[in-house]
Amino acid sequence: MGKVWFVGAGPGDPDLITVKGRALIQQAGAILYAGSLVSAAALRWAPAGCEIGDSKGMTLPEISDWLKTRAAQHATVVRLQTGDPTLYGSLLELVQPLDAAGIALEVVPGVSSALAAAAAAVESLTLPEVTQTVILTRVEGRTPMPSGEALADLAAHHTTLCLFLSITLLQRVREALLAAGWSDDSPVLVVQKASWPGQQRIVRGSLADIRERCRAEQIHEQAMIIVSPTLGARHWPELRHSKLYDPTFRHRYRGGPPPREVQP
Repeated sequence: MGKVWFVGAGPGDPDLITVKGRALIQQAGAILYAGSLVSAAALRWAPAGCEIGDSKGMTLPEISDWLKTRAAQHATVVRLQTGDPTLYGSLLELVQPLDAAGIALEVVPGVSSALAAAAAAVESLTLPEVTQTVILTRVEGRTPMPSGEALADLAAHHTTLCLFLSITLLQRVREALLAAGWSDDSPVLVVQKASWPGQQRIVRGSLADIRERCRAEQIHEQAMIIVSPTLGARHWPELRHSKLYDPTFRHRYRGGPPPREVQP
C-alpha cells in the first residue's frame, strides 16, 4: 500500500502552494484534484505518466474508492484540495475510509482564501487595541449551523469575521450583523478568486450596499467576505502600534530601560 497525502493547493495562484506540497506533486503516481476549485496550473509539476483525476463530478464514496484503488498501485497518491484541507473540506469523511482500509495518510496545510483575500486587499485581520480575534465561519444555508454558532451570535463580539461559502447570502449577512449591533455603514470587503492570476476581483462597500455592488460585478461564487473593524486602517491617520516593537518594551532579544516600579 502506498500513502495518501491531502495537500492544500492554496487559494488559486499555483505559486502559493507550499514547497512540500509541490514536492509531493512532483513525485506522485496519482493525483485527484478538485477541478471546480483548484487551478489546473497546480498540476504542472506532475511527472510524466502520473494518473490525474478530477473530482468535480464525483460523489464522496467515489472519491474514497479512487484514493483507495490508487493507493494500492502507487507509493504516493495526492488528494489536491483548495485552500487548506482542514477548512471546509471533506477531510475527515475521506480519512475514515482510508483508516478503515489501513492506508497511511498525512495532511499538508495550505494558504487559506481568507488570508489570500486580506493580502490581495492589503488589509490586516488584526490590529492592536482594535481586534485581536478572527472568526472563520459561514452563513447557514443547506448545511445547518451547530447550536450557538449563528452568525448574529458570533458577530456580537465585533471582531474580524471571514465568511466562507456565503456570497449568495449577503442579505442574511447584513441582517445578522445589524442584529448584532453593527451599523449599516460598517465596511465590507469581498474578494473573488483571491490570488487567481487574471481572475481576482476586489469589491469594497458597506453592509448597506455590498450586495448590490457584488451583483453589479456579477460576483456569485468563489468569493471571501470579510467584515472587520480593521478594514481601511491603511488610510487611518494614526494607528495603535504593537508593544512588541516599542523601544521601551524589553524582551530577550532587545534590551531597554528597566520597567517602572508600580506603587502599591
